[in-house]
Amino acid sequence: MNKLLCMVELQQKLNDATNGLGWEKGVTKEGKAINWRRCITMESAEMIDSFGWKHWKSIAQPTDYANLQIEIVDVWHFVMSLLLEFTHNNGAESIKELAERMSKTPEYQRLNTATSLEFGSDPLLMTKIENVMRLSLIPVSAEMVGALIEEFFELAYLGALNTTELYRLYVGKNILNQFRQDHGYKEGSYIKLWNGLEDNVVMKRAWETNPDMTPEELYDALKAAYPA
Repeated sequence: MNKLLCMVELQQKLNDATNGLGWEKGVTKEGKAINWRRCITMESAEMIDSFGWKHWKSIAQPTDYANLQIEIVDVWHFVMSLLLEFTHNNGAESIKELAERMSKTPEYQRLNTATSLEFGSDPLLMTKIENVMRLSLIPVSAEMVGALIEEFFELAYLGALNTTELYRLYVGKNILNQFRQDHGYKEGSYIKLWNGLEDNVVMKRAWETNPDMTPEELYDALKAAYPA
């Protein structure tokens, strides 16, 4: 299975369902403007809060590496969305060709291993996050998109996410996002804390309990756990 192509195709499907066909033009089916660059910036800022970076507050706070990985995957949703939008509007390549090009980068090849990866140092991780943020703040171009792909895969490597872990967490979050949409996320009625645990954590634990679940089975597990 081509995990990278599968993730890109799932993101296209999720955006089509959530934002409506034609979202690549920058507007949702409800007429709301879409700005993937801003999404990357803001999610990266949330990622930084996984670290005890505030020198004036909670100075003994340990780094929450589990949350860091979830936030990396959240950013991955938006990076792929930006790539899909750019590719669609420039007619440069198909989704399959986009995935193929990304898979050939040295940065992705480092992830494509069965070996478990170790976390990079906090300063290295922070620098890489800030590099992703910096790129997300400049106008979109072929050069910007290429650099963003490289920086993101380097961030995933430092965040101890090999291809399998990135894929598993992405699919989990993709299904969770579908679940959120089906249960009132846009309307504001969705419950994000499930018996004291954030839904991201519930999703991750479900995968850890049964790594061989299908996406459909994961959806059913979330449905059973949801405090409706």
